[in-house]
Amino acid sequence: MNRPSPASRFGEPAEDALPDDIREIYEINRAKIGFVPNVFRAYAQRPEHFRAFMMYHDVLMKGPSGLSRAEREAIVVAVSAENRCQYCMTAHGAALRILGKDPILAEQIANNWRTAELTARLRTMLEFATSVNEPGFAATDSEIDDLRALGFSDDDIWDIAAIAAFFGFSNRMAGLMDMRPNEEFYSMGRPEALARK
Repeated sequence: MNRPSPASRFGEPAEDALPDDIREIYEINRAKIGFVPNVFRAYAQRPEHFRAFMMYHDVLMKGPSGLSRAEREAIVVAVSAENRCQYCMTAHGAALRILGKDPILAEQIANNWRTAELTARLRTMLEFATSVNEPGFAATDSEIDDLRALGFSDDDIWDIAAIAAFFGFSNRMAGLMDMRPNEEFYSMGRPEALARK
């Protein structure tokens, strides 16, 4: 197919016009995964927004937490599927396949986490996470107690809600920008792609 995915309906700056710190992030990602994700290209149109978005993203997704990296990606995929965000579902679906090392479960979560074969811990976490973006959300004491009973600390519960809320925002911005996933994301972490390496 080989058609270029547009980064954003609002365009993107030329790489040679990028501020040095953002150009460096492009190069780090190009060296690590072989391409620059379109979310970077889209947000680079507004450098201050790029920096703020990426800083909080990295705190939530890569910083210290009682949640595993795969659990965090599962939250993003479930929330993004409910919000029908093609970009985040596809990009983070790839990350979940890689970090979770279970492409079948990752696909189940992306398609419908409610019917996926989940542990009680993961199911309760995703039930709570997906409720965060519902109109009028306010956590109940019983929801918090249910999470605590499964071993989630108060900081973990904070992280679940923060990731879900952040990606509710991210999903809506991706919709505004008509952001499309890079084609590379579709094959990442799939057994057939791994077999070709």
